[in-house]
Amino acid sequence: MSISFNHTIVHAQDRQASAAFFTYLFGLPEAVPAGPFLAVELEHGVSLDFAGPTENIQPQHYAFLVSEDDFDAIYGRIVERGIKHWPDPFQSAENVINNNDGGRGVYFLDPAGHFLEIITVPYGGWPK
Repeated sequence: MSISFNHTIVHAQDRQASAAFFTYLFGLPEAVPAGPFLAVELEHGVSLDFAGPTENIQPQHYAFLVSEDDFDAIYGRIVERGIKHWPDPFQSAENVINNNDGGRGVYFLDPAGHFLEIITVPYGGWPK
């Protein structure tokens, strides 16, 4: 069986602001128009398609596995912008990262209220 993830729609009050926030923090090229969406290209042909304006947004969780170097760069931009962040989705300690599974991780909110997470090691650790 060959199944791969292709895209998802990310609802936002302001799709331009949300897409720009994401591409800046993650160091990605600007979003490009794709029909009624602004598409942000990720690895393996996957895209996040920002839609809006949407008034009643149900916050979602988007987690991204990143390299140690990418974590440093993204986290540096989070700190530089003064974005509140937490080590867990329960917001137990402000402006702290976690060291779960021998890696590093952090949660933060995008302009639409979605929880974004970056981790350097997948949940449960790397396969042995």
